[in-house]
Amino acid sequence: MQRSAVAGRSSGKVATTARVSSLARPRLPIAGRVARKSAVTVRAVAEPAVVDKAVDAAAKPVPSGGDPWEDEKWTKYKWTVYRGVAYDLTPYLDRHPGGRWLLNLAIGRDATALFESYHLRPEVAAAQLKRLPVLADFPVDAVPQSPRPNDSELYNAIRERVRKEVFKGTEIKGAHRSGSEGAALAVLGYAAAMYALYTYECNPLTGALLGLGGAWIGLTIQHCGNHGAMSTNPLVNNLMGLTNDLAGGSSLMWRYHHQVSHHIHCNDDALDEDVFSAFPMLRFDDRLPRAWYHQFQHIYMWVLFPFLQLVFQVGDWQALLTNRTVGATLYGASNFERQTLVAGKLAHYFLLYALPALLHGPGAMLGGAAGYLFTQSIVLASTFAVSHNVPETKPLDGGPTRANLEESALTRDWGVQQVLTSANWGGVVGNFFTGGLNLQIEHHLFPAISFMHYPAISKIVEDECTKRGIQYSKYETLPEILGRFVRYMAEVGAAPQKPVNRSGEMLMLSKF
Repeated sequence: MQRSAVAGRSSGKVATTARVSSLARPRLPIAGRVARKSAVTVRAVAEPAVVDKAVDAAAKPVPSGGDPWEDEKWTKYKWTVYRGVAYDLTPYLDRHPGGRWLLNLAIGRDATALFESYHLRPEVAAAQLKRLPVLADFPVDAVPQSPRPNDSELYNAIRERVRKEVFKGTEIKGAHRSGSEGAALAVLGYAAAMYALYTYECNPLTGALLGLGGAWIGLTIQHCGNHGAMSTNPLVNNLMGLTNDLAGGSSLMWRYHHQVSHHIHCNDDALDEDVFSAFPMLRFDDRLPRAWYHQFQHIYMWVLFPFLQLVFQVGDWQALLTNRTVGATLYGASNFERQTLVAGKLAHYFLLYALPALLHGPGAMLGGAAGYLFTQSIVLASTFAVSHNVPETKPLDGGPTRANLEESALTRDWGVQQVLTSANWGGVVGNFFTGGLNLQIEHHLFPAISFMHYPAISKIVEDECTKRGIQYSKYETLPEILGRFVRYMAEVGAAPQKPVNRSGEMLMLSKF
């Protein structure tokens, strides 16, 4: 394994104990609750001004204030915030080149990090954004500020080289979202063949083979599709993303949990859902409280992993009812998106349970479904968990990663954070079978680029990190990083809780 490191910086802040019990549900900050009450007196006389910058001189100013999520002055707009300016997305929703379903993620939040990490040419996209109506006197300060990737010198340098050396200008025609068509055909072909076998002879073996297909879908085409990176055609991306629903997940919930929470705030113990969503059964981070049984989690987690898909089922339905995943609120989710969740669940239940039961009887169906659920869950859990849960990405002691995560979410270098909190394994073969998730560093820096380009991009990322003395973690094989993950789970399970500073992140969490 190759690794380099930079000296860590101490945050120098007074630490307080992290509280996990408050993570599951948002609570409006005191300032927001006061603003909501005071807004009642102005609703009848004050409406937010929608300002086109070309005619902003003629706009009439209105009193600022109010809760942007509750006050009717603002809730009638599909608003987002980018670098301190509030925009109304309504006129652009149906014209967004990536599709409305992706732009919906930006509604009701500061979407700066989503915006800047999803566009290889952010200056072009920013020019389009500035043509949208601006909401004058919008209470921007009430909206938790997003990280700003374009402020990262490392990220800008890497992106510039990727544009010049990998795509050579062809990204303007969408080359960065192309190249994975063959992989998509392979995945869909295998899944279709295994489902035919499953319906022909339903048993634990055919269920396990189908489970491999479900896991392959989850790792590749649904993942890349929901990031908008399988094709230049948003309909193709949407359809590939919806294969998640057929395989047993939810493309809607996945986008909010994975893109809004995890990708933007990787390994932040308050804002990255992947850090705390398995707690208290599993403790993935020493900043979380420790129970006596966590010292054995590296053993009993293998008993829990086969039930991961069932946990997804419960979580998806609960999120639909509460309008919130564990780490993100579904502010922009449309009624159509919610309906696709229900339709997708019903289709999955029919294909996995009802049809085999009709063809072969309940007993055979139960054996086949168990083979599917256990195989898919173990493969997904093993491949998803390893890249962010090894000592380099979540150190129990000091070092550059710990120093980066101890900084405020708003002051830490976003590009450096993505590199430090991710670890790679394998190469081109692993890239094909995992949809680029083995090259997790590159995926976190460029989630909207087709995974087929990650091997070439990884050379640039490693070179730029080496020049700056920034840790770039990689393992040679999946068994190597998987073994280190198991040892890490034993270590973090036995480690005492580390105090952390949560002064700003709790406010952010309440509205993210």
